[in-house]
Amino acid sequence: MTSAYLISSGVILLTVVGIAYGGTFLLRVVDRTVPVNELQRTYFRAGHAHAGILVILALVIRLLLQDDAVPVWSRAMGDLVLVAAVLMPAGFFLSVIGRDPAGPNRLRALIWLGAGSLVLGLVAAGVGLIVGGASL
Repeated sequence: MTSAYLISSGVILLTVVGIAYGGTFLLRVVDRTVPVNELQRTYFRAGHAHAGILVILALVIRLLLQDDAVPVWSRAMGDLVLVAAVLMPAGFFLSVIGRDPAGPNRLRALIWLGAGSLVLGLVAAGVGLIVGGASL
């Protein structure tokens, strides 16, 4: 692994601390000490869950794709899972900002952009691993 790869992976891992701290906000939402409506409660929970799972998944994928047999394009596109880890939670949180929203706003599109990024990243990583394994 290169120095830049190790440093960026370390920074990504440290974001999990921020996600864990965000869990304290979520606990206040669930305990109803933060005034939110049911839509916000649901979206905040989904945003927090997606952030945590996708960041860890992105780190696992980065590790798997480090083998020299894996094509370079697969390594690059595998990082789209990390992009999804930013876009999807942002969409969940930002689309219900405000006082008592009746529905999500246009920033909900970030959820779908993140989902697309996730699918592309997963397919590229999976195909890259298969291609790399077949070439050994």
